[in-house]
Amino acid sequence: MEYTSLYRRFRPRRFSEIRGQEHVVAALRNAVREDRVLHAYLLSGPRGTGKTTAARVLAKALNCTAVEDGEPCGECESCTSMDAGTSFDLHELDAASNNKVDDMRDLLARVALGTPGRTKVYLLDEVHMLTAGAENALLKTLEEPPAHVVFVLATTEPHKVVETIRSRSQHLELNLLPASELESLVRYVIAEADLDVDEDGISHVVRAGRGSARDALSALDRVVAGGITQDETSTDELLAALAERDTARALAALAAGISRGREPRVTGEALLGSLREAFLIAMGVPPTQLAAADRERAERFAEMVTPAVTTRALEVLGTALIDMRRSPDPRVDLEVALVRLTASEVAGAGDPAVLEGLIRRIQKLEAALAGGAAAPAPPTPPPPLRRTGPAAQGRASLAATTGPAPVAATEPAAGADVETGADGEPEPATRPVVEAPAGPATPVTLEELVAAWGDDLLDRLGRKARARFSAARFVSVEDGTAVMALPNEPHMRRCEDMRSDLEKVLSEKFGGTVPVKLVVDGDVSAPVVPEVVATPANEESIDMDELVDADMSEGSAVEKLTQAFPGASLVDPD
Repeated sequence: MEYTSLYRRFRPRRFSEIRGQEHVVAALRNAVREDRVLHAYLLSGPRGTGKTTAARVLAKALNCTAVEDGEPCGECESCTSMDAGTSFDLHELDAASNNKVDDMRDLLARVALGTPGRTKVYLLDEVHMLTAGAENALLKTLEEPPAHVVFVLATTEPHKVVETIRSRSQHLELNLLPASELESLVRYVIAEADLDVDEDGISHVVRAGRGSARDALSALDRVVAGGITQDETSTDELLAALAERDTARALAALAAGISRGREPRVTGEALLGSLREAFLIAMGVPPTQLAAADRERAERFAEMVTPAVTTRALEVLGTALIDMRRSPDPRVDLEVALVRLTASEVAGAGDPAVLEGLIRRIQKLEAALAGGAAAPAPPTPPPPLRRTGPAAQGRASLAATTGPAPVAATEPAAGADVETGADGEPEPATRPVVEAPAGPATPVTLEELVAAWGDDLLDRLGRKARARFSAARFVSVEDGTAVMALPNEPHMRRCEDMRSDLEKVLSEKFGGTVPVKLVVDGDVSAPVVPEVVATPANEESIDMDELVDADMSEGSAVEKLTQAFPGASLVDPD
């Protein structure tokens, strides 16, 4: 006896046998029972959900001689001929292969012919594949067909069907079956066909069906013929490698699965399904109808990684599976995805593990602040550098004899009363005062500045700054600010750009911040200071940047060069 596949053997033959599509069954059955059948129906839904089956049952009910409550009897001549595929009242046409204008014209030419039964039903499968010319040829007949004709259009992509056809049909949408309904169907088929399938096999069939009754029964045929085809070992190894972020282990598991004949895309799909199960368990919505082994694996992975890691893995694998469709070597795409998920140096700053660590730290800090814990005190700045030398040591000795300087209190003394508000709660602490950078231990004098300037202070500057400040001199000290005089206004503006370099050198020399103020030499009178033996500043080499920066807007070139480089003179070539 010739074997018949399970999905053909157990195809529904009555409305009551169609599972999971109660809304569609009710609409069609009520139309037959109340004699309100429309001239055209559009059935849409994923593959294997029962579109063709519903159309055939409708055709049987419209031509059954013993219809009862909208149900065909299944025993009359009309019903048996439709089950056998020999009825003249049901015409099925695959629109994917018969999509031209001529094919549609041949079909429409037979529409007006008589029929042995009461109603002639035309089933056009995959109607979205019709060409524009074929759709236009169908429109007129579809709008006003003969009284004895009913069109049933089936498609998996209703959005591709032209709007003019959809508007002339009653649209009924079929859905994927829930996991519970699919499992009930599988168990019913196993019992009716007397098959030997264990619980793991049933779980595999339900998972492989993905809501499609036809796909589930096809998977059941594979299980009965050769067992479960899914390689659980490779999936377990890959999940463990992802959890441990072990790139070598992940690539080795993939290679082992491929060596056993498993396609990379099948491996990726199985891994994606396991990650989805783990993600749903982590979110508190565990998927239904999972085998014990599948649930244990998903729970173990969910405990080892964070939901952020699982989410990123789903995104990366989903993108890889899309790229594998048009890749010359799908294995490479899957390997790259595994490396991106396991190698931390590839993940970079967007590593979910790093982000999760930062989030946890922020949450702990927010919880501590909400609980009234005091914020950590800022680090105490190091004490300012103290000058060394005989003068500094003498000043330090003098300060020790006079006693320490008064220090402002930052905290209330022991036993002091703390101010409270009206409700008895302590008043919030005042905002801490940000202290200015500490200056030298003792004020810097003009004599010290002049001595340091003539000693080595100028040599500590960079070449460009040294050339610009070579003609400068300290003239006074005002409230701790060193006043430096320059020959002219243009020269002062150029030196202003490098004032920070000079202040940095002074801070390193005297052990604290020494601000500098630049003035023009003519605005202040030079004080009488002890003569200092210093290296002539005008012996510095000429910087070409000074020639560029010199202001030549007015006066002669000789005057401007003399202003830019004080001490220079024009030498007569004769």
